[in-house]
Amino acid sequence: MNKLDAYWRLMRADRPIGTYLLAWPTVWALLIAADGYPSLKVFVLFMVGTFLMRSAGCVINDFADRNLDGHVRRTHQRPLPAGEVTPTEAVLVFALLLFAAFIIVLQFNTQTVMLSFFAAGVAALYPFCKRWTHLPQVVLGIAFSFGILMAFSAQDANQWFIAGVLFIANVIWTVMYDTEYAMADREDDLQIGIRSTAILFGRHDKLIIGLLQLITLLLLAYVTHWFDWSWPIVLALLIIVGLFGYQQWLIKEREPSKCFRAFLHNHYVGMSFAIGLAWHYWFI
Repeated sequence: MNKLDAYWRLMRADRPIGTYLLAWPTVWALLIAADGYPSLKVFVLFMVGTFLMRSAGCVINDFADRNLDGHVRRTHQRPLPAGEVTPTEAVLVFALLLFAAFIIVLQFNTQTVMLSFFAAGVAALYPFCKRWTHLPQVVLGIAFSFGILMAFSAQDANQWFIAGVLFIANVIWTVMYDTEYAMADREDDLQIGIRSTAILFGRHDKLIIGLLQLITLLLLAYVTHWFDWSWPIVLALLIIVGLFGYQQWLIKEREPSKCFRAFLHNHYVGMSFAIGLAWHYWFI
């Protein structure tokens, strides 16, 4: 049971924020691609797949950082650096999660299966990008956005332009919130040689986060325009403006714990837009 608990924590299943942040944009896409009514089967398969892929991403990330996490205050007690899980076990768990995700994606059409290979490749690449580029957050954003394209593909939707807008919006939003996450670890990352946008942006971090928030809002506003400014989606957009403003307040002193809170807070951003879309389709 102790070993199973270690695997559970290795998958970060005890901390579901990453699953939420991966799932909400996928929900946006599922709703739009199916005109508000994705089948229960498709919805459940995508949500299970989201959990599996996020878990696989966490495992390969911890495997890549196994010799570094022990030097970071926030991660030194993770299962790999703490010795609760061996690197070989981590690779086996990663392979098992990928296999389970592949079984799920086989339920869909060939185009969706092909997209899943690209998604898995980018997700596996992300942890290693921190060694050679200050932009690993961009790679993460691309990995976190493939669910949008797969949701449209799996439902044979043809609104590919709006899918592209959602894809770009989600990449930019992911870079924004993962920069907040990286701000919490910036001092440790500088000491051990890990690169991030938080380090790249330096003293301009809050300004650039604000610009990324603005671009995200403009792209989501375009989606709202596509819905003829339906009032539930407009209301969701206004809520997101307030949520982004609150995040700016949290990070104003660059205090690590508050930067991490700002990162966690993005769960409500994704939820708000999903509720706005659902309200539009189901009640308007």
